[in-house]
Amino acid sequence: MGIMSLTAHPVLAEENLSVHSHSARESAMALKPLPVDSPRFVYDSGLNFEYPDAVRGIYVTGHSAGGSRFDELMDLVDSTDLNAMVIDVKDDWGNVTFKGKQDSSFAEIGKSYIQDPRALLEKMEEKQVYPIARVVVFKDSILAKEEPELSFKDDGKVWANGRGESFVNPFLKEVWDYNVNIAIEAAKLGFQEIQFDYVRFPEGFENRDDQLEYGMGEYKDLEEDNVQKRVHAVTDFVAYAREKLKPYGVKVSVDIFGYTATLPEAPGIGQNFSKISENVDVISSMIYPSHWTGYFGIEKPDLEPYKLVREYAKVENKKLAELKDPPISRPWLQDFTASYLGSGNYQVYGKAEVEAQIKALHDSGIHEYLLWNAGNTYSKGVDYTPDKE
Repeated sequence: MGIMSLTAHPVLAEENLSVHSHSARESAMALKPLPVDSPRFVYDSGLNFEYPDAVRGIYVTGHSAGGSRFDELMDLVDSTDLNAMVIDVKDDWGNVTFKGKQDSSFAEIGKSYIQDPRALLEKMEEKQVYPIARVVVFKDSILAKEEPELSFKDDGKVWANGRGESFVNPFLKEVWDYNVNIAIEAAKLGFQEIQFDYVRFPEGFENRDDQLEYGMGEYKDLEEDNVQKRVHAVTDFVAYAREKLKPYGVKVSVDIFGYTATLPEAPGIGQNFSKISENVDVISSMIYPSHWTGYFGIEKPDLEPYKLVREYAKVENKKLAELKDPPISRPWLQDFTASYLGSGNYQVYGKAEVEAQIKALHDSGIHEYLLWNAGNTYSKGVDYTPDKE
């Protein structure tokens, strides 16, 4: 999810950077969303899925979904109380993970990680594994390099963070439509939910706001400081995407930093937990114990997964209770070992540590969750439903 080793397969060969031809990007943009006053219809993909009693899912990269690992992961889900997969449709670098049909707007900009996404979804339908399409939105190194004016520049060059990743600009509607149209393609294939990730500005943006060159589009003349402009842009994108996806009958979810629930808003990245929650069907906070420092009075949170998740849930429950129509809470949990924290600050995560997080959610009245492992190697023997006798 964008922290150290947690990103999906970082296979950004030089040739991948030029995968989007200009004409391909234009054709992708050309898939115009419905005007607001158009007659409403509900698109039928031809696939039928029942929403589970509670979504319990795993993350699956495009490489895993399109390779031999998929059958192994399906077996894991089919033989346990797991029931959902979050599959990369647009990954952490900006690759669309399938080619699509010849006449698809995305035929030229897709990769061949998933050769036949429809066949994959039909397998999932047969087993009733709930399919969620992950679309990484504003972290997009490919689009940023291809269209620098859609990105952030530093001294005339496309800015990249310490991991070599670039972002595109959340203020620009052109970027919104680019991502929404990819989401529409996923919905038409039969995915039941679109999960938007990296719905934010780069981390620490408040520290480089003055040095970066970028446009503000329609937000330029708002009588607000830049922090509020960023919050507006991120929130508006989520609301816009949800509206455009309504005709396709899909749920909309957003991944969000867990710490945003503890603040009025995150000043740099533009995420306001409550405002985003008001505009989605599902909110998925990333609450990996390894990612917290100095919160809840827990000195080494990676060593206390139950306590960390329990304390976080208290904060989130209070925030969601303040909303008129709160979304489903479905946090991301840790199923990886954060060895980068250094000796004494981490532990090897396996069955016990995953179960501790799940139980903490259950004890807090939260019954949906997703498990993150960048390599899609999940702990064995986990009891995924501690609430069941």
